Amino acid sequence: MEFLDVLELITDQYKLIVTVIALLLFPVLLKLTKKLLEKAIKGKVDLHRKYRAELLLKIILAFVMLCLVLVFWGIELRGLLVLGSSLFAMLGVALFAAWSLLSNLTAFLLMFIQNDCRVGFWVRIVDGANHIEGRIVEMGLMNVVLEHIDGHRVIYPNNLFVTRPVLVLNAEPKPSKTPVIKRIIGPKKS
Repeated sequence: MEFLDVLELITDQYKLIVTVIALLLFPVLLKLTKKLLEKAIKGKVDLHRKYRAELLLKIILAFVMLCLVLVFWGIELRGLLVLGSSLFAMLGVALFAAWSLLSNLTAFLLMFIQNDCRVGFWVRIVDGANHIEGRIVEMGLMNVVLEHIDGHRVIYPNNLFVTRPVLVLNAEPKPSKTPVIKRIIGPKKS
């Protein structure tokens, strides 16, 4: 009789049991994703960048686990598929469209895993006929901060940093010569 009572309790409370299992499984999956992230990293990484990437992966994992728990709580699969495909299309545009702010987060993850450009490297970003040179000072979630040889700071969006050709320079570039102004436009001084 006890076995049947336990079986009946399990069938009545399976939603709660699945939720508890998901909550217990979350830290294990989090450790697994951190290990996979460590394996994906090439070379030495700034601790601040590593923390940001782990935070972003934690949010993504929590979102996926929440969706799985909601399926077990009785959200209709058809409705979830329609919602999921709509969200997938929306996120696809949001994450990879050049005009989207979320594309900067996606580009941050790509830069983090690629790791060819690090803080301290001198780079030249080529944008058509123009270029920007500078030393990478910070690589944030939304942008890369470059310090020009003249001391100016350039804030460059991550999605453009990933999509433009970037030359990693071997040495610090030489300062550009400022043009000498020979004539000032306006009335002549007497």
